[in-house]
Amino acid sequence: MTQKPIRKAVIAAAGFGTRFLPQTKAMPKEMLPLVDKPIIQYIVEELVEAGIEDIVIVTGYHKRSIEDHFDNLSADLKANLQQGGKEKLLEETKKISELANFAYIRQKGPYGSGTPIMNASHLIGREPFIYTYADDLIVASPNRFKQMIALYEQLGGSILPCVQVKNDDDYNRYGIVAGDEVRPGVIKVKQITEKPGKAAAPSQLASVSGYLLTEDVFDYVERARDKVKDGEEFYLTTYVLDPMMAEGKPVFGCELSNSTYYDTGNKLEYLKTVVDFALKHEDIRNEFEAYLQKVVAGP
Repeated sequence: MTQKPIRKAVIAAAGFGTRFLPQTKAMPKEMLPLVDKPIIQYIVEELVEAGIEDIVIVTGYHKRSIEDHFDNLSADLKANLQQGGKEKLLEETKKISELANFAYIRQKGPYGSGTPIMNASHLIGREPFIYTYADDLIVASPNRFKQMIALYEQLGGSILPCVQVKNDDDYNRYGIVAGDEVRPGVIKVKQITEKPGKAAAPSQLASVSGYLLTEDVFDYVERARDKVKDGEEFYLTTYVLDPMMAEGKPVFGCELSNSTYYDTGNKLEYLKTVVDFALKHEDIRNEFEAYLQKVVAGP
């Protein structure tokens, strides 16, 4: 059976970034730089590389700079770069607005991972789509979205990108999945336990950094609207994925190959990510590495 193509994506970017205050009082955490690009641009480029054409970014009231970043180049900046003879930089900057078709929605409704999908449903329509977060990065080959789409094309169903848990704290940070092995690295998910702790974890496989969701998801999101009580979080797992699996909708866990997961949502992990990306940056790699070695060696 030929699966419907994946052409659209939703990026959740409405969080307050409280772990980075006061920096994020005016700057969204998704716009924090990894050397010379904001985090969210890496996510967008990864989606585009996987064939995504339309990207809906669900934002909050303080996220206008995200919209500005993916908008056309301002006349003042264009003139400044031209006058400075920085034609290469001008072309690279112009391409940002041409990466995809962008739409922006202000998040409305209860706090939680299900709300951005509810807000974006009218723009996605009855199509499968990628749903991901604006501060989670996975460097993989092929990229994670390509791996997810390839598995969807083979098996159908919704796809959860997964990584093996590496330390005990991760059992308290991520949803842990369990199910029946379809083939090495792929399971048909029967259970998703949110932040269970190591003792109660059903496996060592953590669901991270988004989803590929079939169009069935919108029926369950609509059904969940009246079940989320005032003051409760609209958890995608509890209110949507669990009922989908209970009613026989296939959900597969895909252990990503050749991958490194970066959670830039806290200060320490963000700084580690900056260092790793700087060491891969051709313009500064050698000098930065020499500097780090000097720092480690001490006075």
